[in-house]
Amino acid sequence: MTDTSTVLPALRVDGLAKRFTLHHQGGVELPVLEGVSLEAFRGECVALDGPSGAGKSTLLKLIYANYRATAGSIRVRRESASAEVEVTRADARTLLALRRDTIGYVSQFLRTVPRVGALDVVAEPLLVGGEADTSALREAHRKAQELLLRLRIPQRLWHVPPATFSGGEQQRINIARSFIRSWPILLLDEPTASLDADNCSTVASLIDEARARGAAVIGIFHDARVRERVATKVIDMERFQPRPGSR
Repeated sequence: MTDTSTVLPALRVDGLAKRFTLHHQGGVELPVLEGVSLEAFRGECVALDGPSGAGKSTLLKLIYANYRATAGSIRVRRESASAEVEVTRADARTLLALRRDTIGYVSQFLRTVPRVGALDVVAEPLLVGGEADTSALREAHRKAQELLLRLRIPQRLWHVPPATFSGGEQQRINIARSFIRSWPILLLDEPTASLDADNCSTVASLIDEARARGAAVIGIFHDARVRERVATKVIDMERFQPRPGSR
């Protein structure tokens, strides 16, 4: 029997559009994206390319349902279900389930609970969804330690809340937290911003490893060297800029 997960896209975007309504400016509408169509298969790394303001981060937020689409379709294939989920029409419970078991997201900012140490912040995605016994907690901490070491976070900081860290250190915690799980779909919003060359190389290796495990990766990489190393397909986002006068 053919494994459909390798021949069917993990993510399909068709005719997607986004306009923001500026309520404090008399309801003026700001068109950002129009007619976005793309597919991402397992084992691919799709890089979103284009200048600042081309809607790259907006597209990731639409896929993750932080933003609601104005028009079009976003279909995600869950490993635990035979049918695709239509993100643009999914209810809150379905979206939460997608974020719990299907879509990981490395945003540009780390948001954590105050006073929780870095080790527990990184380990937490492995412990979601139930009571963690001692064995599960120990294994989650072991994997978190491996990632923290790879990303060059000093052991003296492992039990310190990341809110006290530098921007680059916070970004590495964000990356470790997102790569600790084997997400079927992984969204990356400038994961190597604020990182030095050695850590950029480590992140590129983590992306390669995620692809090898079967993840469909969709990312924004302003560092051309990182993009050239990890991308299997590049999408020019300028193609999806709204035409002048479009609504």
